[in-house]
Amino acid sequence: MSLKATLQEAMKSAMREKQKERLGTIRLIMAEIKKVEVDERIEITDDRVLAILDKMQKQRRDSIQQFEAADRNDLAAVEKAELEVISDFLPEALTQEELGALIDEAVSETGASSMADMGKVMAIIKPKAQGRADMSEISKAVKSRLS
Repeated sequence: MSLKATLQEAMKSAMREKQKERLGTIRLIMAEIKKVEVDERIEITDDRVLAILDKMQKQRRDSIQQFEAADRNDLAAVEKAELEVISDFLPEALTQEELGALIDEAVSETGASSMADMGKVMAIIKPKAQGRADMSEISKAVKSRLS
């Protein structure tokens, strides 16, 4: 079952069980997917859905940070609830050991030896880690490995 179909089933389930908050978040996800499909005139793949979910997750994290800095805990709570629902559809997060192994593999595969090679390393890591790890954290780890 594709990720998009899983989302549609989850939306139906949330409707039946009258879970308003969960339903609202799933509808946001589906709207974003539909927007990409219409704008680009394509049938979306699971990899692209993961990229959309990853982007939405990052947006929620940034919003939570900003709301908490502004002492708007009510808005931060809404974003946290949405983040939790989005996380339900992402694959299991990578552990530090798995992430380290992925970075080592990409560095050896590209023969990277300096910061100039960071783009090559990230190009190999990104598809494997999409939705499973925060790309900014991966970027920091790669920088420290290459410097």
